[in-house]
Amino acid sequence: MGVETPKIDSFLFAIPPAEIVLFKSIFESYDNLATLRTEDPQLHHMRIYFSADTRAEVDALLTSLEPRFPIRRLD
Repeated sequence: MGVETPKIDSFLFAIPPAEIVLFKSIFESYDNLATLRTEDPQLHHMRIYFSADTRAEVDALLTSLEPRFPIRRLD
């Protein structure tokens, strides 16, 4: 039997360009929770990737950061 590969989940969001570096620094400081990548640099769309079994933690962190950052979820 092989080792089961964890399912990776993601979603797209937009954030003002002046906020991207700080947002990314805070989010990625949670070790192994998620990683962020720029999907469309002109529209300032970012995609967050995470293990499907950590979705609740990712959602909770995003919710806690929404008062500080103008996050617009796109999918």
